[in-house]
Amino acid sequence: MSHHHHHHDASKNIRTVFFLNLSFTILEIIGGFYVNSVAIISYAVHDLGDSLSLGFSWYMQEKSKKKPSKKFTFGYKRLSLLGALVNSLVLLTGSIFVIYAAIDRLITPQYSDAKGMLIFAIFGVLVNGYAAWKISSGKTLNERVLSWHLIEDVLGWLAVMIVAIVLNFKNIPYLDPALSILITLYILWNVIKRLKETLYLFLQAQPLDIDIDIIKKEILDISDINTIHHTHIWSLDGERHVFTTHIILKTDSTLKEMLQVKKDIKKILKKYPFDHITIETEFANGDCSM
Repeated sequence: MSHHHHHHDASKNIRTVFFLNLSFTILEIIGGFYVNSVAIISYAVHDLGDSLSLGFSWYMQEKSKKKPSKKFTFGYKRLSLLGALVNSLVLLTGSIFVIYAAIDRLITPQYSDAKGMLIFAIFGVLVNGYAAWKISSGKTLNERVLSWHLIEDVLGWLAVMIVAIVLNFKNIPYLDPALSILITLYILWNVIKRLKETLYLFLQAQPLDIDIDIIKKEILDISDINTIHHTHIWSLDGERHVFTTHIILKTDSTLKEMLQVKKDIKKILKKYPFDHITIETEFANGDCSM
């Protein structure tokens, strides 16, 4: 029930942020040309990419709520991972673009309408700040990746605001690109961490919040279990995990004891976020059981 509620909130949050971001991007493009600010236009291009990836994420989040089918027996939860991957790649590309543009501005300084920049910077901080706050409490990996899109935008607009204030008193054209590079490098570092996490999930690596050795030890503490093998843990979407294992029971174990062992294992696994649990039982003499 809570998982369903999280994904409903995720979809709603992403939708709100998408329309907010798209509306402001249109305003940015018009305003950037009006105040003759290359910085604002470059952020508008970056935000346009954000809007496209937000729209894609919203679509993926909606699709991920579909029920399992004959073709996709686990359901469509991993589509939200695809949205997170695309967003990470878009943000990675956008960050490289911003650094390139900033270096170019260091080489060839440009001057802009400082007062116009300040007005747009204030709007930028307010709009993106609200969007970042709206999505920051999200539980899904998709929302966590998107939050870095919005944090980057807030920090970027803060840089524009600081530069605009300074430019109102003194012309220092190198300040804007220098701040942009520092902010983007910080965001880039975080994006790479998120991208690594997403790729781990795609490759069905063990979820970072679970220690497989601890689970194995807890299971082996059950008296009727001889040994355990083929234990696998992977995640559907970063929230919902899958657990499979083969347990070898003592030769003299009865059917009743075998069923009790399965209950004991499931009791251990209840404290972990497993959506699917498969327990295969075998006997020490090589005979397989249910």
